[in-house]
Amino acid sequence: MDVCFRLMQKNTYSLAALLPLLPESKLVKEIHEGIMIYSFATKQKENVFAEVDSRPSGTICIAGGPHPSGSVEDTLDHFNFVVIGEGEETLPHLVNTLLEGGDVSKVKGIGYKCNGKVVLTGKRDHVDLDNYPCFDSKALRSPIEISRGCPWNCKYCQTPRIFGHEMRHRSIDSIVSFAKYYNDLRFTSSNAFAYGGNGIQPRFDKVEALLSKLSSIVGKNIFFGTFPSEIRPEFVTHEGLDLIDKYCSNRTISLGAQSGSDIILKEMLRGHTSEDVNIAVERCFEHEIIPVVDFIFGFPNEAEEDQQRTLEQIKWICKKGGKVRAHYLSPLPSTPYENIVPSPISDPVNRVLGKMARDGKLSGSWNE
Repeated sequence: MDVCFRLMQKNTYSLAALLPLLPESKLVKEIHEGIMIYSFATKQKENVFAEVDSRPSGTICIAGGPHPSGSVEDTLDHFNFVVIGEGEETLPHLVNTLLEGGDVSKVKGIGYKCNGKVVLTGKRDHVDLDNYPCFDSKALRSPIEISRGCPWNCKYCQTPRIFGHEMRHRSIDSIVSFAKYYNDLRFTSSNAFAYGGNGIQPRFDKVEALLSKLSSIVGKNIFFGTFPSEIRPEFVTHEGLDLIDKYCSNRTISLGAQSGSDIILKEMLRGHTSEDVNIAVERCFEHEIIPVVDFIFGFPNEAEEDQQRTLEQIKWICKKGGKVRAHYLSPLPSTPYENIVPSPISDPVNRVLGKMARDGKLSGSWNE
């Protein structure tokens, strides 16, 4: 029976990490007979569900990734199995059990239906990142995942719900072993400046140990704290920015501000203030680093006054020479905001954002 990963535009990073776990598997761009493995987020679910519902007879479909992990029952209306959370241990165990005709109830970390009822087989412990590759160097590559998990409880975010509240870090030796495949190094982390620490207080000695080692091997083509990573505002200190100056090529960093309203920041449990964002932006410019700052509109109970405060902060950042990416809140499964209806953006705020976008001062998608 063929084992195939369904390659899509938005899941290459996930599949890059999963491919090495099943060496005989194939990448495909359409559904095939056999065992089909999907990884997808909530925005892709309708297209994925429609494809899976039309699968050839006898095809077994396995789902993993952000949406299936957060919405198991919904996904099992279309899929045979859901891998819940991290797939490094669970996916090979499940696939090999299916190929051998074994008992899937013995596979921890999955969901499936039996006699119409959802069965959950229990949680696995979180994995040690060093035990698994970042990507398959022969087929798909991705930015190097240096950390996983997040200690914060932001209500809109799936990361701590799927990967846990304890930050786990890939060792420097492991990171270096994957760095050899790149000329330009980019990384994945919920907070790049949290490398080596607990995610609450920075450990810049650990960050410097990593950057110093990488710099000695690959030179200055290191991009740290840029997309697909970001840095929390309160972690943007002169000590950390000095490390960017010393070891890295990037002259931008990505910041997650999320709102300019302290009322909304507190309600979403973000853990920092709007003033922390201002301070981070000022520090970036002192180092001649351009901050690229993300904001989200549409939080529950977000009044026009809150949106105006966010807009004023956006205008201030852009006037200073920073860049802004605006987004509209997506209620994600397994988060406290899963079932909320996002607040509409007021017409005055929407008009200003539109003009700023037309003038090249802002990017993103902030309308429902």
